[in-house]
Amino acid sequence: MPRRPAKIFVLDTSVILYDANAIFSFKEHDVAVPITVLEELDQFKKGDTVVNLQAREFIRHLDKLSSHDLLQEWIPLDGPDLGRMRVVREDAASVDARQLFGSDKNDHRILNATLALTEREASRDVILVSKDINLRIKARALNLRAEDYETVRVKDVDHLYCGKTELDLDDPGPVQKLYAEGAIPPGEVGVEAPLANHYYILKSPQNSALVWFNPTSGNLERVHKTAAYGISPRNAEQTFALHAILNHHVPLVSISGKAGTGKTLLALAGALERRRDFRQIYLARPLVPLSNKDIGYLPGDIKSKINPYMAPLWDNLSVIKHQFEEKERDFKRLDEMVEAEKLHITPLAYIRGRSFSNIMFIVDEAQNLTPHEVRTIITRAGEGTKMIFTGDIFQIDTPYLDAQSNGLSYLIDRVKGNRLYAHVNLDKGERSELANLASMML
Repeated sequence: MPRRPAKIFVLDTSVILYDANAIFSFKEHDVAVPITVLEELDQFKKGDTVVNLQAREFIRHLDKLSSHDLLQEWIPLDGPDLGRMRVVREDAASVDARQLFGSDKNDHRILNATLALTEREASRDVILVSKDINLRIKARALNLRAEDYETVRVKDVDHLYCGKTELDLDDPGPVQKLYAEGAIPPGEVGVEAPLANHYYILKSPQNSALVWFNPTSGNLERVHKTAAYGISPRNAEQTFALHAILNHHVPLVSISGKAGTGKTLLALAGALERRRDFRQIYLARPLVPLSNKDIGYLPGDIKSKINPYMAPLWDNLSVIKHQFEEKERDFKRLDEMVEAEKLHITPLAYIRGRSFSNIMFIVDEAQNLTPHEVRTIITRAGEGTKMIFTGDIFQIDTPYLDAQSNGLSYLIDRVKGNRLYAHVNLDKGERSELANLASMML
């Protein structure tokens, strides 16, 4: 039986700004990039936001590919069993999207390039790949095949791993044994093949306990409610999260949950509690400008432009600081740590590309990162480094990311069960009653 010809996937700008390595994600199939996409990327290459960095990385890929070949011809992609790529122009086709939709938008130029390629390569399947829903709808209106970019997409976020399970027990015996001995085999409470570092709430008619599965001992072990640098957990979930942060044997932790659940506060408090174990503490977040406007257009110098994005992190530090009296050593220590650069609060872009050894590294608002960025950050971890990712997978400010395609969801879905990783989802808000009302009802 003859082999079917390779498909051609046409990538629009949104895909590349989401994943700069997208051209390498289509196995043996070919990849086409409309020249209009290159023009759009040129507008995104300056700046420190997520999309700026993706644009620059993709342009570097093209520069390397075109060093010995013409981009207007099919060029083999570097990598085993990969197809080819080329840049395509907006050639004449039987239908003109600009005339049909009544405007000379770049989206319509991309559609025209796809139409022309479809007619020129009539024997092959040509598929437009875009994270722009409206562009996909327009493509289908022109009888073009169109798909979302789903290479690193989490299939079901409604059932995303939450890191904890509540077990109702008829027999109080296992919990009594747990209190007496500190640990019990998972089978005694009906748990078979537990995931590493998974947390459990054990409830019987007479007693209850918080436990975690220790992959080293193979037992369920008690989790004690422990304060960290003046911050005490207010519920079982926060107790689990703080336990994961303070656990010396788990170098990678993620904490998810809606606003007000205490994600960042717990991460920072835990890092401060463990300050002697690390050379420095970094608290970073991606720069995601409001309304997606480049921060370069904002008034003032670079510090005044960045401060509004970093303010929530400083607010969390202030909350911890004011758990103590001004004359207390723990109060003064925080200012000294900032002054001595033992504690850094910084935009993520400012430390990109560096490797980290013996660092406690907290990445806040990780849902605004792509899977590729999360993967890149983790690969920078040197010996003795611990990384904590926090965020709300349903509160995303980056264009073309959603609950299924962001880096935090990807991390949780792909790494769950690994002995080096722990995750806890926080459900309960611990802000004021009014703030909780807004989160639940508005």
